[in-house]
Amino acid sequence: MTLIIAEAGVNHNGSADLARDLVRAAHNAGADIVKFQTFKAKNLVTDKATQASYQKKNTGKEESQLAMLQRLELSHDLHFELVEYCNELGIEFLSTAFDDESLDFLVNRLHLKRLKIPSGEITNAPLVLKHAQTGCDLIVSTGMATMAEIEAVLGVIAFGYLNSKESNPTRADFEAAYASDAGQHILREKVSVLHCTTEYPAPMEEINLNAMDTISSTFKLEVGYSDHSHGITIPIAAVAKGAKIIEKHFTLDRNLEGPDHKASLEPSELMAMISAIRDVEIALGDGVKRPTVSEVHNKAIARKSLVAAKPIAKGQQIAAEDIAVKRPGSGRSPFDYWQVIGKSSTQDYLVGDLIVE
Repeated sequence: MTLIIAEAGVNHNGSADLARDLVRAAHNAGADIVKFQTFKAKNLVTDKATQASYQKKNTGKEESQLAMLQRLELSHDLHFELVEYCNELGIEFLSTAFDDESLDFLVNRLHLKRLKIPSGEITNAPLVLKHAQTGCDLIVSTGMATMAEIEAVLGVIAFGYLNSKESNPTRADFEAAYASDAGQHILREKVSVLHCTTEYPAPMEEINLNAMDTISSTFKLEVGYSDHSHGITIPIAAVAKGAKIIEKHFTLDRNLEGPDHKASLEPSELMAMISAIRDVEIALGDGVKRPTVSEVHNKAIARKSLVAAKPIAKGQQIAAEDIAVKRPGSGRSPFDYWQVIGKSSTQDYLVGDLIVE
């Protein structure tokens, strides 16, 4: 089944109650994972970093990234509460670490076994290396990335898995780890790659779902899709194309203040997306073309047989004009049309009788 990540992100707006409500909404919608973001704003941005244009537009005000992000930090205590609440409900807690301190907290305090590397961090080789050296399974998002950058980050990850203590590697070390059989093996065991378009919302003409095929065929890893488009159409299409992971932002209310609410699904939409994805999974089937159980019952109704077009007497030589092809399909196949013509009838036929010769 497709692993579905309901991305709460920073849509909690710094509120413990809102964060818990997001967990519950994700669980009620049928998501496998609810994901937040873990960071210390002072470790993430300088006081001179400006907002992205979509953040200015969605928040309706212009301020530094630092000021915006400080309001969106989750306290460590709240993390523990959310993990406990997730365990009670039976949904996996996941969070993205944007700095070393946050990564250490997620792994050594919360004991997460799965981590997500966001698109903006895949060129942050020191942080990526630390992710891999935890030994956790990794989901790597690739918004804004070239194929060369994806290969480079996979080299860092392969090296980190194989050298858990090394702290001073070179690019050549990363390349060698990626090229090695051991590196390729552990990447296939522990890493998934998400195609992504990093814009909020992502324009349809820039989605490029076919890039999933390119990533899959090039790197031979499990591929998914992190969606920032409006609505639920694209993630459903991604599953039909073979995505094994879907990540989608959601909120309790798109009208709430904050940078990501406008490009997020509301709970009813999240539920509709997940329901549609589960339907698609069932509909994809096993790929073997054969009559289904329900189709077998319809064969006699939908297909045709050879029938008498005129009365035919026993012993009469059957001519083409004596035969028609009509429903039902419970008689002799029309494939036998040419074998019946010219035969002597073994019985009398009325118009419409099934030919049994």
